[in-house]
This record gives sequence, C-alpha cells and structure tokens, in this order.
Amino acid sequence: MPKTKKAEQEESLEKKLWKAADKLRKNIDAAEYKHIVLGLIFLKYISDAFEELYQNLLKGEGEFEGADAEDKNEYIAEKVFYVPPSACWKWI
Repeated sequence: MPKTKKAEQEESLEKKLWKAADKLRKNIDAAEYKHIVLGLIFLKYISDAFEELYQNLLKGEGEFEGADAEDKNEYIAEKVFYVPPSACWKWI
C-alpha cells in the first residue's frame, strides 16, 4: 500500500508544479515563453559544465594540479563559462 500512496503524492506534486507553471505563464504567448525556457535550459547546461570543472579544479589532480578554482581564466582556458555562485543552477 505505501507504494501507491507515494505514487499519488508524486502525481499530486506534478499537478501542483504544472499549475504553478501555468500561473507563471499566464499572459505570455507560447512563442514568447520558449525564450524563457530556452534561457533556463542554457543556464542549466553551463551550470553543470561549470560545476564539473569546479570540482576537478578543487581536487587539483592531473592536469588541474596547482589550478585555482576561483580564477576565471581557468574556465576560459577550458572553454567553460564562469558562473558566479549567485547565478548557479543550484542557487536558483
């Protein structure tokens, strides 16, 4: 029985999230809404790449030995966008 109850809770959460998204989209045309969504997808992509490189720089192993994880030039050298902490996906 607990599994079905959990499934109902998850479904309820999905419905709540969908309703929240509809409220946020309220008066925005679908053609304009795509720009918001694409921006969020791009932010997620660059945040993931940044976080992966950040963790590698913190470890300082192999080619990243002696690298500074807070130096923006380290990210430029690896062709990864530098994302300030307040703009990272996990912050949002």
